[in-house]
Amino acid sequence: MTRILVVGAGATGGYFGAKLAQASRDVTFLVRPARAEELHSKGLRISAGGEAGEVERLRPKLVTAADLTGPYDLVLLSVKGGALDAALRDVAPAVGTHTAIIPFLNGIDHLDAIDARFPGAVLGGVVKIEAQLAPDGTITVGASTASMEIGELDGADTPRLRTAAAALGAAGFDFQVSGEILTSMWHKWVFISAATVITCLAQATVGEVAGVPGGREFAAAVLKEPAAVSGAAGHPLPEAAHAGLLATLSQQGSPFAPSMYRDVAQGRPTEVDHVFASLAAQGRRYGLTTELLDAAVVRLRLHDRHVLAARDQH
Repeated sequence: MTRILVVGAGATGGYFGAKLAQASRDVTFLVRPARAEELHSKGLRISAGGEAGEVERLRPKLVTAADLTGPYDLVLLSVKGGALDAALRDVAPAVGTHTAIIPFLNGIDHLDAIDARFPGAVLGGVVKIEAQLAPDGTITVGASTASMEIGELDGADTPRLRTAAAALGAAGFDFQVSGEILTSMWHKWVFISAATVITCLAQATVGEVAGVPGGREFAAAVLKEPAAVSGAAGHPLPEAAHAGLLATLSQQGSPFAPSMYRDVAQGRPTEVDHVFASLAAQGRRYGLTTELLDAAVVRLRLHDRHVLAARDQH
């Protein structure tokens, strides 16, 4: 049986790892000591909407970095950009000659970082899920369908990709193998970036922004910038996909807000440099102007500075 190591048991890693474990896959979570203690005592809990009686509880296999030995077949990376370097150091004992690493981070810069540490091991990956980690450690999942997409970065159909697909498919979430995984990663980057710029600059949900005069036009102007960068990089958004994203990002009454908006609202640091500054840098590489994206970078950097200053005072 394929041995799977899930790095991180937060909202994303915890949900997909739990679903794989419930589907009788050989799953182990690599977690920090504090999270390990919490999971040992309370279990891994997933709430569909957070309503009483709907909490699933799992007693997962756990390991900390100090106790990690021997290679795994698959390593699923579900950490934030700022934690990537530490995660790669921690996971090193689990990466063998035939290990495949599938990261589920936003953006694309992490691909080079992983390949530099573990040459040839990385596959492309995209997950989509509406979930967050509650203060008590419960993973709260929204009503939208969770999905996972993986593929070789060059689009090839390889034995290791087929092995990974057999291990990850049919596990309680939508799953597919893509011959254009880089394009899928770019298009998710466009969506996450646009949604975050809209909500963080306006300090409101997508539906609230769309509900005021000029809100839809603002959303369209924001979406235009990352879409242009993606197109310049060789991954243009088809017209129908662009229209679909704009409809989602300008839907009146929608409660949707991306995770980074919640980070700002709840006083947590963001992934501004790993996701947005990186995208702006890509735009400059192609001679593009990204004024709204640049404004969001400044806004989120100031937020992060204030968060760190407040922590230092305590």
